[in-house]
Amino acid sequence: MTKIGIIGLGLIGGSIYKSLMALGYDVVGVSRSVKLENVVEDYNVLKTCDLVFVCTPMNKTLETLDKLEEFLDEKNIVADVCSLKEFVSTKKRPYLFVPTHPMAGTENKGFESSFDGLFKNAKWVICEKEYPELLAKVITDLGAKIVVTTPQKHDEAVALISHMPMVISQAMFLTASENQLALDIAASGFKDMTRLSLSNEEMACDMVSMNSENIQNSILKLYKSVGDLMGENYPQTIQKIKSQRKEMFK
Repeated sequence: MTKIGIIGLGLIGGSIYKSLMALGYDVVGVSRSVKLENVVEDYNVLKTCDLVFVCTPMNKTLETLDKLEEFLDEKNIVADVCSLKEFVSTKKRPYLFVPTHPMAGTENKGFESSFDGLFKNAKWVICEKEYPELLAKVITDLGAKIVVTTPQKHDEAVALISHMPMVISQAMFLTASENQLALDIAASGFKDMTRLSLSNEEMACDMVSMNSENIQNSILKLYKSVGDLMGENYPQTIQKIKSQRKEMFK
């Protein structure tokens, strides 16, 4: 039977763990905080794993990948899940390393917030042209759809659809907080638009510090789009946006 190892059992790692357990996979976790029968602290347990997911915080990912070099070799597949890909893709590893990123999550964190089904119908980015069939099978078994691209293109894209929206959400709340009446009468629209301001603080800091150039470029593009949007063709433009948005998330 295929054996899967998972390092780090937060929202993403915990959801991979719970989903694969529900699917009947042989799963072992490595964590210092989660206490379960098949969760340990010793990396030696990963030597017999066919595939290992590294789900540590982004600022700990390189350290974890380096540590795995003491335990794994070419027979082991390792995939990280952090939201930036260029910084993990520069070093040749003794094991088969594949940089990936599941496009799924919530504003919550920790194993207690993880759940079976998080990845159903989600996109799962792989930043390697050729990747193992086993990795593809596990990802599709989790219910996700594979998208293949390069690390650079990935980091530019996530700045537009994940990192910039988080910063804008935080900035919106910061701006509105200067007006108490605005906060008193805020309703569902403001609630929805500022949901990302609740993002995991460690993850948010990693995104902003490690992808700052792409985020800044995205904000400049947003500023231009706002200017273009407010012209005389506003009615036609928003009608087109509504149509495209409805089609995107059917």
